[in-house]
Amino acid sequence: MKQLKTGAHLLVDCLEEEGVEYIFGLPGEENLEFLNSLSKSKIKLILTRHEQAAGFMAATYGRLTGKTGVCLATLGPGATNLVTAAAYAQLGGMPMMMITGQKPIKSSKQGKFQILDIVDLMQPITKYTHQISSANMIPSRVREAFRLAEEERPGAVHLELPEDIAMEETKRLPLARSRVRRPVPDEKAVDEAINMLESSNSPLLVLGGGANRTYTNKMLNEFIEKTQIPFITTQLGKGVLDERHKLSIGCAVLTSGDFVHRAIEASDLIITVGHDDIEKPPFVMKENDNKKVIHINHSSAAVDAIYFPQVEVVGDIANSIWQIKERVNKSRNWNFTRIYEAKDASIKHSSRLTQDDRFPIFPPFLVEKVREVMPSDGIITMDNGVYKLWFARGYPAFRRNTVLLDNALASMGAGLPSAMTSSMIYPERKVISVCGDGGFMMNSQELETAVRLKLNLVVLILNDGAYGMVKWKQENMSFENYGLSFNNPDFVEYAKAYGANGHRITSASSLYETLENSLNTPGIHVIDCPVDYSENDHILNVELKELSSSL
Repeated sequence: MKQLKTGAHLLVDCLEEEGVEYIFGLPGEENLEFLNSLSKSKIKLILTRHEQAAGFMAATYGRLTGKTGVCLATLGPGATNLVTAAAYAQLGGMPMMMITGQKPIKSSKQGKFQILDIVDLMQPITKYTHQISSANMIPSRVREAFRLAEEERPGAVHLELPEDIAMEETKRLPLARSRVRRPVPDEKAVDEAINMLESSNSPLLVLGGGANRTYTNKMLNEFIEKTQIPFITTQLGKGVLDERHKLSIGCAVLTSGDFVHRAIEASDLIITVGHDDIEKPPFVMKENDNKKVIHINHSSAAVDAIYFPQVEVVGDIANSIWQIKERVNKSRNWNFTRIYEAKDASIKHSSRLTQDDRFPIFPPFLVEKVREVMPSDGIITMDNGVYKLWFARGYPAFRRNTVLLDNALASMGAGLPSAMTSSMIYPERKVISVCGDGGFMMNSQELETAVRLKLNLVVLILNDGAYGMVKWKQENMSFENYGLSFNNPDFVEYAKAYGANGHRITSASSLYETLENSLNTPGIHVIDCPVDYSENDHILNVELKELSSSL
């Protein structure tokens, strides 16, 4: 005979059925029935100091595992604090579920106090949002929410659990997880792609974020080993293939004018794998261009003025690549000379920059030292700032999901929470959160959470006393410097106040040793690193364009 249980208890049972390990959040009184049920569950509550950080942590869990990360907040201001994290997951293709509380919906004794229409608020920035109006609905709504969160393209979902529904009794049971296999591509589409590939002169692979969300590495490695076709990545595609590979040309970071764009221009056929139009485009198609594009992805192309592929191979990416690999013949007409000239010029240029050991630290030097100190499986998480461009260009990813940057919403404040989740999931791996001083302070209170959880990670704060990216753009547009500089706390003492370890870089020669000692000493380590952004504009806007245009 089925036993009665509360809606909150049933919701927790459904989350367990879905394989949920953690719930990141900050509960309120509207969540207390749920919290009581959660206390009897094997699911672990990760209490954060701000709902936004909880959302970033849940989204990162989804990014790293492919399973839905779950976060919790109360009604009103607690729920609205999840909005940025919802957009972060939605645009970034990360499966994430938000559970928020609400006042009773069948009767109310407090009028409209704290009440907002959170379901309506979440509508534009989620794949699915729903207020649970009956405990009997919980199993089907949870299953549907998880299904939508995880299927391509992954994203954010939201369920609202009112207080009275949380306490309502029901005999319903959780629904079992359904198993879904992605469809294979159409055979004629594969034939078209092979014919176009074999008749090209200089094909080039472009690996995007969609290829990083699924296990495409094995098939892509077999494909490039057979064909010897070179590849570039987008920022969200970093790590799909090992960027130390001889066929790796680099990462498309800037809008134009970099060496990697010369390689793209030298190609007459681009094969996009996992293209995601959320990212800044790695190349721009033109109406009268002879360059052709093959689109390989889980879903068909969203055509716009700059992306209109001639052939689309839609289906499971790994299967699509396998089918093409099995039947394609390496062409004698393929010539990659100009593509590799661009790569060689990029390496020569970068090697000069990385040797510049000025102080405050020059960004290319900093990137080089972080790469040197990190093992192959080490994870770096990026906040958002101008340094992200330097890392995306100069920090080769050796493995999938080892460079966690946000080239979708590009939100500040995500770097530290993302690093915390990475350390939780992979406690045996080295983790560095690279943050600008502005972005770090947006969620710096989570140092207490990291210390309480006894995590091991390094927070590298790039200190320039300003919102550096916007200040650079301001200067680039010949505006007077105004409104973008600030004062920072003493980051060493600030770290100590939370029970973390604080370090200060005082010379370029001390950077590597400080990073190495911090990575190899348990606990939370905060490193205050002064940086020199004075040459951002000259190098990224002037020098690169002048040098690459000569190719």
